[in-house]
Amino acid sequence: MAVEMKLRCSQLGNKDMFSKSDPFLRISRLTESGKYVPICKTEDNPLLIECFNFNSNGNHVLIGQLHKSVSELEKLHKERSGANLVFPTHRGQEKVLKGQLFVDQFIGKEQFSFLDYISSGFELNFMVAVDFTVSNGIPQNQDSLHYIDPSGRLNSYQKAIIEAGEVIQFYDSDRRFPAWGFGGRYGGTLSHCFNLNGTNAYEVEGVQGIMAAYANALHTVTLAGPTLFGPVINTAAQLASQATSNDITKYFVLLIITDGVLTDIQETMDALVRASDLPLSILIVGVGNADFKQMEVLDADDGRRLESSTGRVATRDIVQFVPMREVHSKSCSTSPSF
Repeated sequence: MAVEMKLRCSQLGNKDMFSKSDPFLRISRLTESGKYVPICKTEDNPLLIECFNFNSNGNHVLIGQLHKSVSELEKLHKERSGANLVFPTHRGQEKVLKGQLFVDQFIGKEQFSFLDYISSGFELNFMVAVDFTVSNGIPQNQDSLHYIDPSGRLNSYQKAIIEAGEVIQFYDSDRRFPAWGFGGRYGGTLSHCFNLNGTNAYEVEGVQGIMAAYANALHTVTLAGPTLFGPVINTAAQLASQATSNDITKYFVLLIITDGVLTDIQETMDALVRASDLPLSILIVGVGNADFKQMEVLDADDGRRLESSTGRVATRDIVQFVPMREVHSKSCSTSPSF
């Protein structure tokens, strides 16, 4: 269960001598080791909620604090009552303050995993987005990641489309896949989410339809930049949201194939956090020899969920990053897992 709350404080003590205080809240949870770790949401363990006065030099001054569990915060919301902040003294005692904390909003959200969706009968819907930024190299050059070899040898983008698509397509009954490009000039206009098949319809027929649309786009799209993920993630999330609103039991998997470093890393994180409530997973395949440290951050395999610019934490980890070079170094026939 995830909980979304709006907290408010009143009658806080002033910590600035010549101006008003700039208070902010920090919420921490108690770990098994007995230490408090800052979080945005947690299980029903005691939460340490601290109110500080902001100082630009980083030496923030504690105004007051309190310990409350999630269920106790829910009770405050239901009763429309406030809880007094306290200030710890040197003797280990606490001074009760006039300032109070109120819970203006408390919304519980049930969390679902990928397996929850699939075991509930959700059908997979495969989507793909291809990077057309200039860092890939001009398609006519043999050292380009977009080079179409006359001998039939597949480039990295074609390999990623086939290896992921051929696995997922068997779980998608209509085998009609949304396919986009980003980072290129489409019809003379720079676009970060355009239909790969060059028409007003974003869907193509099967994996071969994606391959054909991709090959055709290389003749009609001018590579440009920068590399932005936000627009295409928002487009995929919109489709997933529409399906959910219409009670359509589909789980969406977006494959993003890219070679470069993101320019919109914070916007991408914001989009992923918003999408984390939806039946959507994102598989990012990195091609070429670029530094993919940003992608590893988005993957969040270190256990720390993504946080948006507003402080909201992702409901779940929906990103899996796979460097193509590592996949092929282990086995040329191994498909990326997600």
